[in-house]
Amino acid sequence: MEASDRQQTTVSNSGGVFVKVQRIISFATMAISILTLVLVLKRPAPLAPATEPAAAAAAARSFQEKVNQLAEHKVSSEGGSEVRMNSGEVSAALAQAAGLLPSATSANTSASSSSANPPSASGAMEFPGAVPNIKDYQISMDGDIVRGQFLTQIAGKDVYLTLAGRLGSKDGYATFYATEVKVGDLPVPASLVNEVLQKKLAEQRDQLKLPSNVKDLKVENGELVFVEK
Repeated sequence: MEASDRQQTTVSNSGGVFVKVQRIISFATMAISILTLVLVLKRPAPLAPATEPAAAAAAARSFQEKVNQLAEHKVSSEGGSEVRMNSGEVSAALAQAAGLLPSATSANTSASSSSANPPSASGAMEFPGAVPNIKDYQISMDGDIVRGQFLTQIAGKDVYLTLAGRLGSKDGYATFYATEVKVGDLPVPASLVNEVLQKKLAEQRDQLKLPSNVKDLKVENGELVFVEK
């Protein structure tokens, strides 16, 4: 009887330990899930200080003037030059394309307009394809790395997506390879994202075609650079 009682006690203790381990694992899984959710929904540090509306509008006009400059060079066959754009100009142009910033009026752009400009030169920069539902844009460039931070909705929640990488060109088309990805404040392996990203870019390859007078596109010394043929 004593041996049988000891055996039952041992089995009971083992079962109790197993239940405790299961509970610990459950609590740990729940804690990790909550932490992941908090990090995903957490707003990361902004890439740059907030820009006043007037300054953003001026940056968007500057961006458009440089786009017009590219078109003028194309008509006049002046090759070998570069057109450089800073982070503020690119951010403002993206915000304007997404409707987050009022479009420039013809009065604001008349000084930069000429008979050599295409019809779209009098308004905001027009990007190919559908503009995604983005509530906020922010772009920064450091060295040869471009970094973008976007506020969008995932499963009905506002989530910040941060994407950094190297922008370039190959065979007349723009290229991008991610080096850093964050959802909210949660890092995601760039290698996992790159595979999906490259497939998506391949599907939209026609939209990545560079203008016929541009031979290279790159980020250099914190600026977006268009190199003409």
